Amino acid sequence: MHTEKRKSTMEFKRCSGILMPISSLPGGYGIGSMGKPAHDFVDFLAKAGQTIWQILPVGPTGYADSPYQSCSAFAGNPYFIDLDLLAADGLLTKKDYAAINWGGDAAHVDYGTLYEKRFAVLRKAYANFLKKRPVPGYETPYPDDWYRFRFLSSDWLPDYCLYMAIKEANGMVDWQKWPRALRVREPEALAEFKAEHAGEIEFWAFLQYEFDRQWRALHAYAKEKGVAIMGDIPIYVAADSADAWAGRELFETDAEGKPRRVAGCPPDYFAADGQLWGNPLYDWDYHRRTGYAWWILRIRHALSIYDILRIDHFRGFDTYWAIPAGETTARNGRWEQGPRMELFRALHNALGSLPIVAEDLGEMFDSVRELLAESGFPGMKVLQFAFTGEDSVDLPHNYPRNCVAYPGTHDNNTLTGWFAEELTAAQRKQVVDYFALTKQEGTVRGMLRGVLASTAALAIIPMADWLEEPAAARMNTPGQAQGNWQWRADAKKLTPALAAEIRVLTERYFRAAK
Repeated sequence: MHTEKRKSTMEFKRCSGILMPISSLPGGYGIGSMGKPAHDFVDFLAKAGQTIWQILPVGPTGYADSPYQSCSAFAGNPYFIDLDLLAADGLLTKKDYAAINWGGDAAHVDYGTLYEKRFAVLRKAYANFLKKRPVPGYETPYPDDWYRFRFLSSDWLPDYCLYMAIKEANGMVDWQKWPRALRVREPEALAEFKAEHAGEIEFWAFLQYEFDRQWRALHAYAKEKGVAIMGDIPIYVAADSADAWAGRELFETDAEGKPRRVAGCPPDYFAADGQLWGNPLYDWDYHRRTGYAWWILRIRHALSIYDILRIDHFRGFDTYWAIPAGETTARNGRWEQGPRMELFRALHNALGSLPIVAEDLGEMFDSVRELLAESGFPGMKVLQFAFTGEDSVDLPHNYPRNCVAYPGTHDNNTLTGWFAEELTAAQRKQVVDYFALTKQEGTVRGMLRGVLASTAALAIIPMADWLEEPAAARMNTPGQAQGNWQWRADAKKLTPALAAEIRVLTERYFRAAK
């Protein structure tokens, strides 16, 4: 009997979406949140005929405020917890947070101010949570969904909460600087700390519980409106993370848990010295021996909160750049062999169809192209890489159907900034000629037309490009440690007229939701 082989990947119908980080949403208090700002944006997407909302990683931000350097591969960012929703639940009053100065510039996130002021407000909410919960005659002060969340998160939550409580008790320094007994996880030291800091550990669990509640409500709302959420995970975890502290066997580390080699990428278009990320590298032999159990856990979690998953730095599963610990640049790294299809077969066998988008940018080898083809995952094409004077694979007429087309990613300049500041006169002329740009249509609108008209199954446009924002709205400049991840949209610009304009263009190229 013939049995049809089950597909391991998802195929996109022709559609489009918008890249809009949660942090960049308007409203809220100092940063975008999962409350009204996010629900309003879902409404905007639906009116604009969009079926996908792409976001950046939602983990707690770490070094240089980067969502790609999170202290947990599983936890959510407490900054995204909506304060108005906490107030609606009786855990805060408006006076607890509304009069606080969350930063002087509504167009930019002030992470320093958030760090100084947000947790004090969240601790008030936790104190009120404890007061609200006791039920006469019962010793357990928590509702049923608290226990359900704790049970479903038991693979990662205890270590994360303990990590954060120890970090707080040690002035938030890197775990490598903790007292040795805690650093190397001596059982007696951990048991003593847990006994003395039980309330603090529960506070960090409360934050994840509230994040989970608000996120799942937002996700359900998006589904009601026909909008799928494309999440994003970095391939690596941060050196200063609960994952690295509690799971050192997962990584190339010495007896003290210090990385022997670290991640990055070689010199390229973005950075002459390469990029020294500093993340610990995976011990792929260990993962192979365990049947990739940790990766299955990680991807299962991601697919429980997202509809589609973009994996950053996909090429690192083929070959990855390994830099000796202690180097000051990425120049002296070397290529090493990754797990390739063995990992994705293990994931498919455990989880079924994998709705994954592969970020296949950076220096490409034939082996990376072969891995992408064998996986069946759609890769990415970026318009800003196309104008070399040659017949580039990033020109829209060369896009394969099974790909995601972008004018630029979070690592690129805005289209406005790119066209004005980064192109030579010859490149600018090539752009104008290629898209037959006119003053009436406008430079940016003409380029967006080209992306939407392409044969790519999915086209994703950053919100900053629909708004034609200048270079000041750029999310990230690779290799630049400060000043990134700050841009926030102006709510006044997210108008019904703009949504209608976007819908017209997406309908023209048969991408709009029916």
